[in-house]
Amino acid sequence: MDESSNFEVFKNLIRRSSKVLFSFDVESASITFLNNSFSQIWRRTRESVLAKPAILLDTVHPDDREYVEKTYSDLLEGILKPSVEFRIVLPDKSVSWLLVNPQLVIDNQNRRFIAGIAEDITTQKDNYNVLERFAAKKNSVLEILAHDLAGPLANIQNMADLLAEGTKDNVSPETTHIIHLIRESSARNICLIRDLVQQEFLESANAGMVKRRVNLCGKIKEVIDQYKESEAHINKTFTFTATNNKFFACIDDAKFMQVINNLISNAIKFTRDDGHISIHLSDQQDTVFITLKDNGIGIPLKYHDELFEKFTKARREGLRGEPSTGLGMSIIKTIIEWHNGKIWFESEENVGTTFFIELPKE
Repeated sequence: MDESSNFEVFKNLIRRSSKVLFSFDVESASITFLNNSFSQIWRRTRESVLAKPAILLDTVHPDDREYVEKTYSDLLEGILKPSVEFRIVLPDKSVSWLLVNPQLVIDNQNRRFIAGIAEDITTQKDNYNVLERFAAKKNSVLEILAHDLAGPLANIQNMADLLAEGTKDNVSPETTHIIHLIRESSARNICLIRDLVQQEFLESANAGMVKRRVNLCGKIKEVIDQYKESEAHINKTFTFTATNNKFFACIDDAKFMQVINNLISNAIKFTRDDGHISIHLSDQQDTVFITLKDNGIGIPLKYHDELFEKFTKARREGLRGEPSTGLGMSIIKTIIEWHNGKIWFESEENVGTTFFIELPKE
């Protein structure tokens, strides 16, 4: 196949593609190429945007405009952006999600172009968000069920111990054996419940990282709302506050929300009945600041320096006898660091514990 034939083949592919292919001349601020799929995605004519390219920025969702402008500036400085997700507002005021793969291209005359491919990912985003919502709900429900089931089982275990101690001199061997079975069955099932929750956390942590730009405020609120619905069963009060209702960060939501769930789970385990657990989000210039606070029994000072170590001596049973592998805090710290963030804490015995997480905004 000669060069002209290849050109015709690729021209036909571009013409029939459902994705938008574009080229933008930086110096002249003009669009030098735009295929027909633009009209299908933006629901505007090619001619309108070719005549006035600035219209494109006007179509970007207000919450995403600053992010798109920063991405453009980064590209001009040579910072690679393999994929960019943002929303556009269509003429009928509906919203679509786009995935754009932009590149900075410099021709032999040293002219700069932004070229790339854009596609509509609205359906994929909607499906993914539904799955993520159910995943977050599943993790919260598991923690709530683990607490609801482990508590009564721990009480049964303790009562079996008391019964065994109080009757050891005046009951038959058969009765002693039955008491022993009750105790062992309770202890075994407590471990099974916690192992199930721990396994969910470990599987999430071991999966590959898939980061995307999300509104952290909305994600954390979904988790807290789930716990608030079970306040009567857990015997704790949950609150969520934020200085803004939109805090965008580039995260792997599945992993990061498991971190939040695990921190809440630890707070539940070490906070007495009628205690209070709160999460607060605030804006710290280039970062999002997350504070998770409880008024529980606190962490002994001797464990402060090693809390985030693997198999740390700081691992303790919860107030209802919930077991710990000592892995949780180590994995939490690792996941936060994968997100280029930081985690630390302050704690005082019989006063409470506060965990602080700082994440880059974008």
